[in-house]
Amino acid sequence: MSRRALVEACNPSRHIMARVGDTWSMLIVIALRDGPLRFNELKRAIHHASQRMLTLSLRGLERDGLVTRTVTPTKPPRVDYELTALGHSLRRPVEALGSWAIEHQKKIERAQQKYDAATSR
Repeated sequence: MSRRALVEACNPSRHIMARVGDTWSMLIVIALRDGPLRFNELKRAIHHASQRMLTLSLRGLERDGLVTRTVTPTKPPRVDYELTALGHSLRRPVEALGSWAIEHQKKIERAQQKYDAATSR
């Protein structure tokens, strides 16, 4: 497939790529890979995300069919989040991208420093 054809084919799905490619969604998929977690367990696992960003990301993933939200009517109510079958199918690509980022982090940081030094005025 040509570059142009590939770009055009991907264009309608750009909102999906934006969802699964954002930082918090990727970390949520990784955190949920071994089974369901409650909101506070996710919050502890992804401690740099604000409560608002975590909530928005979970809602988006739920809307896209990647995560399920299960409420158990206890006092207080228990809410669990879990990857759906579709969400599990995203694990391998997300983990591959995460591994790539870890492997190339130093090179990217050096490139950023070089760029910043060359463009600072």
